[in-house]
Amino acid sequence: MSMLTNYILPEGNVQISFSGGRTSGFMLHQILEANGGLPDRAKVVFSNTGREMPQTLDFVQECSDRWGVRIDWVEYRPTNPLYEVVSHNQASREGEPFAALLQRKKYLPNQAQRFCTIELKILAAKRFLVSLGWKRWVNIVGIRSDEAHRVKQPTNEPRYTKAFPLFEDGITTKEITGFWDSQPFDLRLPNVNGKAAMGNCDGCFLKSEAFLAGFSREHPERAAWWEEQENIVQSLTRSKATTNARFRKQFSREDLRRTVEKQGDWIFNDKEYLCQADHGECTG
Repeated sequence: MSMLTNYILPEGNVQISFSGGRTSGFMLHQILEANGGLPDRAKVVFSNTGREMPQTLDFVQECSDRWGVRIDWVEYRPTNPLYEVVSHNQASREGEPFAALLQRKKYLPNQAQRFCTIELKILAAKRFLVSLGWKRWVNIVGIRSDEAHRVKQPTNEPRYTKAFPLFEDGITTKEITGFWDSQPFDLRLPNVNGKAAMGNCDGCFLKSEAFLAGFSREHPERAAWWEEQENIVQSLTRSKATTNARFRKQFSREDLRRTVEKQGDWIFNDKEYLCQADHGECTG
């Protein structure tokens, strides 16, 4: 039986993971409705990497303001306690937490080693909750029923188990889109086939090559950050190994940018790149 039947909170401490997207926003709304708000033992946590689009940050704050729910914002820091509680106004917007992590690691995350998700999102939230004195809790995660490959429990995790109410309730992108179409506000990022490809980290290496090419063309100032990090890590790594200084082994961000600069505008006319179906999405 579901640990979260009809979105009713389970006993004990509860973490509600809010990624800043439409799906987790829908989940939060359903939980608030089912429980008449939230008890003190439940915390809504948003982990900001510094590479979220400004529309995502505004959406998180608007959900908090309109629904009267506290959302705790946390960010990674390279020194103890390895996180900091911030607010919408204080939140990093130039990739500072992510860059600090890369400076410490001296190599880049990739599809096989996604330490950025672990350090910037999962552990930042976990450390915050442990600082509150939490010993054990349930982590409620917004994964739809059409994302079955993402439903899994963490291994060797003594602190929390996960619950997936949207998955168990059969919620798909159709229901999510319908919900937000009926609301007086929305995430102000393109909705393509029920997904916000510009959500999560803007230039995440898990997004398709087609998306990253379009992103480089339409948001060169934001794409430049990813190219800069590859150059910085290349200068830091002792081995000078190219693979350690690329987010994707197939190409560098500089190579991608130069290729895009040679293309005509016709290649980006239909927004198909926003489907970003190649490599999946970040998970929190």
